[in-house]
Amino acid sequence: MSFSVDIAKSVGGTRRRFELRVAFETTARRTVIYGPSGAGKSLTLQALAGLLVPDRGRILFDGETLFDAAARVHVPARARRFGYLFQDYALFPGLNVRQNVAFGLSTGLRNPPGDAGGPAVERWLDALQLREVALQRPAELSGGQRQRVALARALVNEPRALLLDEPFSALDPELRQRTRGELDRLLTAIGIPIVMITHDPDDIEWFGEQTLYLRDGGIHDRASPPGAP
Repeated sequence: MSFSVDIAKSVGGTRRRFELRVAFETTARRTVIYGPSGAGKSLTLQALAGLLVPDRGRILFDGETLFDAAARVHVPARARRFGYLFQDYALFPGLNVRQNVAFGLSTGLRNPPGDAGGPAVERWLDALQLREVALQRPAELSGGQRQRVALARALVNEPRALLLDEPFSALDPELRQRTRGELDRLLTAIGIPIVMITHDPDDIEWFGEQTLYLRDGGIHDRASPPGAP
Protein backbone atom coordinates (compact mmCIF):
# COMPACT_ATOMS: atom_id res chain seq x y z
CA MET A 1 0.00 0.00 0.00
CA SER A 2 1.12 3.54 -0.64
CA PHE A 3 -0.46 6.91 0.02
CA SER A 4 0.97 10.11 -1.41
CA VAL A 5 -0.79 13.13 0.08
CA ASP A 6 -0.25 16.84 -0.37
CA ILE A 7 -3.43 18.80 0.39
CA ALA A 8 -4.70 22.05 1.84
CA LYS A 9 -8.14 22.82 3.25
CA SER A 10 -9.52 25.90 5.00
CA VAL A 11 -12.53 25.33 7.27
CA GLY A 12 -14.55 27.56 9.57
CA GLY A 13 -16.15 30.98 9.43
CA THR A 14 -14.91 34.52 9.00
CA ARG A 15 -14.04 34.94 12.69
CA ARG A 16 -12.24 31.67 13.21
CA ARG A 17 -10.66 29.51 10.53
CA PHE A 18 -8.57 26.36 10.63
CA GLU A 19 -5.93 25.77 7.98
CA LEU A 20 -5.07 22.18 7.15
CA ARG A 21 -1.86 21.74 5.17
CA VAL A 22 -0.81 18.09 5.18
CA ALA A 23 1.88 16.44 3.09
CA PHE A 24 3.19 12.92 3.62
CA GLU A 25 3.98 9.61 1.92
CA THR A 26 3.65 6.17 3.43
CA THR A 27 4.17 2.64 2.15
CA ALA A 28 3.61 0.99 5.55
CA ARG A 29 0.91 -1.61 6.12
CA ARG A 30 -0.03 0.23 9.29
CA THR A 31 0.20 3.99 9.43
CA VAL A 32 -0.82 5.94 12.54
CA ILE A 33 -1.46 9.69 12.44
CA TYR A 34 -1.35 10.98 15.99
CA GLY A 35 -1.58 14.30 17.76
CA PRO A 36 -3.71 16.39 20.12
CA SER A 37 -7.41 17.11 19.71
CA GLY A 38 -8.09 19.79 17.13
CA ALA A 39 -4.92 19.05 15.17
CA GLY A 40 -6.76 18.16 11.96
CA LYS A 41 -6.56 14.35 12.19
CA SER A 42 -10.21 13.68 11.35
CA LEU A 43 -10.15 16.17 8.47
CA THR A 44 -7.14 14.38 7.03
CA LEU A 45 -8.80 10.96 7.29
CA GLN A 46 -12.02 12.30 5.74
CA ALA A 47 -10.01 13.68 2.81
CA LEU A 48 -8.41 10.27 2.23
CA ALA A 49 -11.84 8.65 2.31
CA GLY A 50 -13.38 11.15 -0.12
CA LEU A 51 -15.76 12.55 2.51
CA LEU A 52 -14.00 15.93 2.45
CA VAL A 53 -12.90 17.79 -0.69
CA PRO A 54 -9.61 19.68 -0.20
CA ASP A 55 -9.18 23.16 -1.63
CA ARG A 56 -5.84 22.35 -3.23
CA GLY A 57 -3.43 19.49 -3.78
CA ARG A 58 -3.42 15.79 -4.67
CA ILE A 59 -4.10 12.39 -3.11
CA LEU A 60 -2.75 9.20 -4.68
CA PHE A 61 -3.27 5.60 -3.58
CA ASP A 62 -0.98 2.96 -5.07
CA GLY A 63 -0.26 5.37 -7.91
CA GLU A 64 -3.97 5.99 -8.66
CA THR A 65 -5.10 9.62 -8.49
CA LEU A 66 -8.01 9.94 -6.09
CA PHE A 67 -7.96 13.72 -5.92
CA ASP A 68 -6.24 16.40 -7.96
CA ALA A 69 -7.55 19.93 -7.59
CA ALA A 70 -5.67 21.28 -10.59
CA ALA A 71 -6.92 18.47 -12.86
CA ARG A 72 -10.41 18.59 -11.33
CA VAL A 73 -10.29 14.94 -10.30
CA HIS A 74 -12.30 13.80 -7.29
CA VAL A 75 -13.06 10.09 -7.07
CA PRO A 76 -16.26 9.63 -5.00
CA ALA A 77 -15.96 7.97 -1.61
CA ARG A 78 -17.63 4.69 -2.58
CA ALA A 79 -15.51 4.33 -5.72
CA ARG A 80 -12.31 4.61 -3.63
CA ARG A 81 -13.15 1.27 -2.01
CA PHE A 82 -11.90 2.09 1.47
CA GLY A 83 -13.50 0.82 4.64
CA TYR A 84 -14.15 3.58 7.19
CA LEU A 85 -14.62 3.05 10.92
CA PHE A 86 -16.14 6.15 12.47
CA GLN A 87 -15.19 7.25 15.97
CA ASP A 88 -18.77 6.87 17.24
CA TYR A 89 -19.29 3.82 14.95
CA ALA A 90 -22.28 5.50 13.20
CA LEU A 91 -24.49 2.42 13.44
CA PHE A 92 -28.13 2.72 12.40
CA PRO A 93 -30.15 2.43 15.63
CA GLY A 94 -33.27 1.11 13.92
CA LEU A 95 -31.45 -1.72 12.13
CA ASN A 96 -30.28 -4.98 13.65
CA VAL A 97 -26.68 -6.20 13.52
CA ARG A 98 -27.21 -8.20 10.35
CA GLN A 99 -28.77 -5.21 8.58
CA ASN A 100 -26.03 -2.85 9.73
CA VAL A 101 -23.36 -5.17 8.34
CA ALA A 102 -25.27 -5.72 5.08
CA PHE A 103 -25.62 -1.96 4.64
CA GLY A 104 -21.94 -1.94 3.70
CA LEU A 105 -22.92 -3.77 0.51
CA SER A 106 -25.86 -1.51 -0.31
CA THR A 107 -25.71 0.71 -3.38
CA GLY A 108 -28.97 2.53 -2.69
CA LEU A 109 -30.84 4.19 0.16
CA ARG A 110 -33.14 1.28 1.01
CA ASN A 111 -32.46 -0.58 4.23
CA PRO A 112 -31.47 -4.24 3.91
CA PRO A 113 -34.17 -6.71 5.05
CA GLY A 114 -34.09 -7.95 8.63
CA ASP A 115 -32.74 -11.34 7.54
CA ALA A 116 -30.15 -9.90 5.13
CA GLY A 117 -27.41 -12.36 4.33
CA GLY A 118 -25.05 -13.54 1.66
CA PRO A 119 -21.54 -15.03 1.85
CA ALA A 120 -19.80 -11.77 2.79
CA VAL A 121 -22.25 -10.94 5.58
CA GLU A 122 -22.10 -14.48 6.97
CA ARG A 123 -18.29 -14.45 6.85
CA TRP A 124 -17.96 -11.35 8.99
CA LEU A 125 -20.70 -12.30 11.42
CA ASP A 126 -18.65 -15.43 12.12
CA ALA A 127 -15.20 -13.82 11.98
CA LEU A 128 -16.15 -11.14 14.50
CA GLN A 129 -18.30 -13.39 16.70
CA LEU A 130 -21.54 -11.54 16.00
CA ARG A 131 -23.85 -14.36 14.96
CA GLU A 132 -25.44 -14.72 18.40
CA VAL A 133 -26.42 -11.03 18.41
CA ALA A 134 -27.23 -10.79 14.69
CA LEU A 135 -30.89 -9.85 15.30
CA GLN A 136 -30.22 -7.36 18.10
CA ARG A 137 -30.08 -3.60 17.63
CA PRO A 138 -27.11 -1.40 18.59
CA ALA A 139 -28.69 -0.19 21.86
CA GLU A 140 -28.76 -3.81 23.05
CA LEU A 141 -25.04 -4.36 22.47
CA SER A 142 -21.94 -3.74 24.56
CA GLY A 143 -19.36 -1.17 23.45
CA GLY A 144 -17.06 -3.88 22.14
CA GLN A 145 -19.88 -5.52 20.20
CA ARG A 146 -20.86 -2.21 18.61
CA GLN A 147 -17.29 -1.68 17.51
CA ARG A 148 -17.17 -5.15 15.94
CA VAL A 149 -20.42 -4.47 14.07
CA ALA A 150 -18.99 -1.24 12.67
CA LEU A 151 -15.80 -3.06 11.74
CA ALA A 152 -17.75 -5.83 9.99
CA ARG A 153 -19.68 -3.22 8.00
CA ALA A 154 -16.39 -1.56 6.99
CA LEU A 155 -14.88 -4.88 5.86
CA VAL A 156 -17.86 -6.58 4.21
CA ASN A 157 -17.23 -4.96 0.83
CA GLU A 158 -13.60 -6.17 0.68
CA PRO A 159 -11.98 -2.71 0.86
CA ARG A 160 -8.49 -1.95 -0.41
CA ALA A 161 -7.58 -0.28 2.88
CA LEU A 162 -9.19 0.43 6.23
CA LEU A 163 -9.40 3.95 7.68
CA LEU A 164 -9.86 4.08 11.46
CA ASP A 165 -10.98 7.22 13.32
CA GLU A 166 -10.00 6.92 17.02
CA PRO A 167 -11.31 3.32 17.05
CA PHE A 168 -10.93 2.71 20.80
CA SER A 169 -11.85 6.09 22.29
CA ALA A 170 -15.47 5.08 23.04
CA LEU A 171 -14.40 2.04 25.10
CA ASP A 172 -13.51 1.82 28.78
CA PRO A 173 -9.80 1.24 29.53
CA GLU A 174 -10.04 -2.53 30.20
CA LEU A 175 -12.13 -3.20 27.09
CA ARG A 176 -9.89 -0.89 25.06
CA GLN A 177 -6.82 -3.00 25.75
CA ARG A 178 -8.56 -6.28 24.96
CA THR A 179 -10.09 -4.89 21.77
CA ARG A 180 -6.70 -3.65 20.56
CA GLY A 181 -5.46 -7.21 20.74
CA GLU A 182 -8.51 -8.52 18.87
CA LEU A 183 -8.08 -5.94 16.09
CA ASP A 184 -4.35 -6.61 15.86
CA ARG A 185 -4.97 -10.34 15.36
CA LEU A 186 -7.71 -9.69 12.79
CA LEU A 187 -5.56 -7.30 10.76
CA THR A 188 -2.69 -9.76 10.81
CA ALA A 189 -4.99 -12.55 9.62
CA ILE A 190 -6.59 -10.66 6.72
CA GLY A 191 -3.57 -8.55 5.76
CA ILE A 192 -5.50 -5.37 5.03
CA PRO A 193 -3.51 -2.09 5.23
CA ILE A 194 -4.74 0.60 7.62
CA VAL A 195 -4.45 4.28 8.33
CA MET A 196 -5.44 5.07 11.91
CA ILE A 197 -5.79 8.42 13.65
CA THR A 198 -5.44 8.67 17.42
CA HIS A 199 -4.27 10.77 20.34
CA ASP A 200 -3.52 7.70 22.48
CA PRO A 201 0.15 6.61 22.73
CA ASP A 202 -0.92 2.99 23.35
CA ASP A 203 -2.42 2.86 19.85
CA ILE A 204 0.96 3.87 18.46
CA GLU A 205 2.70 1.03 20.30
CA TRP A 206 0.20 -1.50 18.92
CA PHE A 207 -0.25 -0.27 15.36
CA GLY A 208 2.37 2.34 14.52
CA GLU A 209 4.54 0.73 11.85
CA GLN A 210 4.87 4.28 10.49
CA THR A 211 3.83 7.25 12.61
CA LEU A 212 3.06 10.81 11.57
CA TYR A 213 2.73 13.60 14.12
CA LEU A 214 0.01 16.11 13.24
CA ARG A 215 -0.24 19.42 15.09
CA ASP A 216 -1.93 22.71 14.19
CA GLY A 217 -2.99 21.37 10.79
CA GLY A 218 0.43 20.16 9.64
CA ILE A 219 2.81 17.21 9.89
CA HIS A 220 5.76 17.82 12.22
CA ASP A 221 8.87 15.87 13.10
CA ARG A 222 8.74 14.13 16.44
CA ALA A 223 11.26 11.57 17.53
CA SER A 224 8.98 9.48 19.75
CA PRO A 225 5.29 9.02 20.52
CA PRO A 226 3.84 11.80 22.67
CA GLY A 227 3.44 11.51 26.39
CA ALA A 228 1.64 14.82 26.33
CA PRO A 229 0.30 17.15 23.61
